[in-house]
Amino acid sequence: MATAMTAPLRIRTNTAQSGNHSNHPLAGLALGFIGVVIFGATLPATHFALEGFSPAFITFGRAAAAAIVAGAALLAMGKRFPRKHAGTLFLAGLLLVYGFPGFSSVAMQTVPASHGGVVLGLLPLMTATFAALFGGERPGLAFWAWSIAGAVLVVTFSLSGADIEPGLGDLWLGFAALSASCGYVISGKLARTMPGWEVISWALVVTAPISIAGTLFVWNSGVSDPGATASMALAYLSLGSMFAGFIFWNWGMAIGGIARVGQVQLLQSFVTLGLSAWLLGEIIKPVTLGFALAVALVVWMGRKAKVS
Repeated sequence: MATAMTAPLRIRTNTAQSGNHSNHPLAGLALGFIGVVIFGATLPATHFALEGFSPAFITFGRAAAAAIVAGAALLAMGKRFPRKHAGTLFLAGLLLVYGFPGFSSVAMQTVPASHGGVVLGLLPLMTATFAALFGGERPGLAFWAWSIAGAVLVVTFSLSGADIEPGLGDLWLGFAALSASCGYVISGKLARTMPGWEVISWALVVTAPISIAGTLFVWNSGVSDPGATASMALAYLSLGSMFAGFIFWNWGMAIGGIARVGQVQLLQSFVTLGLSAWLLGEIIKPVTLGFALAVALVVWMGRKAKVS
């Protein structure tokens, strides 16, 4: 009797986990877009935070603050540490908690936030590539065609001198995109087996010793009389960019597919461009808007491309 009752339960549980991947593409895209909106304010917020904090302090400080919040949430929910995923969570943490924020903070010292937002449009193609290499996904030819088209557009923009001449800041943005895309795939795979908020929470917690040690080490040299704006920007980077955004992003990738939802990040250009113009007073030239609209068209045309 016990066997008869537990077998169907086991079948339903496994089906729920395996069927979680790519079964809800529209919901995944919507959740991914919410994450993109939150991520879109990262570069402008970094610009403000640099008025009172050094790039090193921003990198470690926001990770430490987010780790405290994440640890409290895990403790309150009574979650047990997934030991079998410890190494993977630590790697995801290194890439997303330190790699992307660190490289982008350095880049924002010489690159306007609006330009950086469009350059990071390379992320979807890089994410799709890593999803194919070790994420278990196989995008079709049409998907690759639209992905490459989007990448060509943003690379052409970055080399056109439409906003600034290519410089060292663009190289740091490239490293940031590489770290983020690889980290997205790793965390997206983990989100197929546990809720997205747990993935980023545990990634923050396992890397917390580095975050706290780094924050204390650069405290004296990394804090330069920050005002309310810089402090609020750092708080946003901690609770929004580092934590809340990944909850929606990981959730979206888990149910909509890593490569497909990754394409939504091409729309981050719109968010970053708009916020940069509103908050930083940066001028959006017609050629910049034209490239952004072309990228959005690529996302729209490629949304139904096959990904198996």
